[in-house]
Amino acid sequence: MIAVHNLKKNYGPNTVLNIETLEIPKGQSFGLVGNNGAGKTTLFSLLLDLIPPTTGHIENNEVQVNKSEAWKPFTTAFIDETFLIGYLTPEEYFYFIGELRGRNKADVDALLSQFEDFFHGEILGQKKYLRDLSKGNQKKAGIVASFIGSPEVVILDEPFANLDPTTQIRLKSIIKELAATEGVTVLVSSHDLMHVTEVCERIVVLNKGEIVKDIETSAETLKELETFFGG
Repeated sequence: MIAVHNLKKNYGPNTVLNIETLEIPKGQSFGLVGNNGAGKTTLFSLLLDLIPPTTGHIENNEVQVNKSEAWKPFTTAFIDETFLIGYLTPEEYFYFIGELRGRNKADVDALLSQFEDFFHGEILGQKKYLRDLSKGNQKKAGIVASFIGSPEVVILDEPFANLDPTTQIRLKSIIKELAATEGVTVLVSSHDLMHVTEVCERIVVLNKGEIVKDIETSAETLKELETFFGG
């Protein structure tokens, strides 16, 4: 589904990402972990063609992402609050995203009804703009918006940050279901080793822009990661 080829990103003399090869098959729940500055967000930004590669390229379903936009109809993401439109209410934002993805209001409402327990009554019907919501509620809105339009690839950067424990547990269930039941390729970056180990069947560790571990998740994975990051 996703293939990385000789990918490098430099800023001046500094190389922030250097991945010779990486393949993520369709329907895999894929975790990306690493310390600050490891290159996680850079990789996701390259996947979404938000920044250009210095060398190499990424293919999404055989489409080179920096040469064609044909990957966009089946790929969604929530990286941070800049993906939101602050002067819209959540409802207006969801309908706007739905329109972009060929879904009418009834389609969007049907999807939103599945996430009532995720929203905890704090998102819909509040007559608030997105910019006035808490960071956690902004994240909830952005994550659910990424599910609109039946995407085949969903990219989530630090999705568990700023969420309360109940919402984190629900989100883990949602991610597992997307990959296991619906065959969606889900890419998750996180600083929380426990969460990413629980939801991802494969975890890649980045360090200074390079892949240093590529692990099929098992009962020993969390301990392995804690040992690695604990020095």
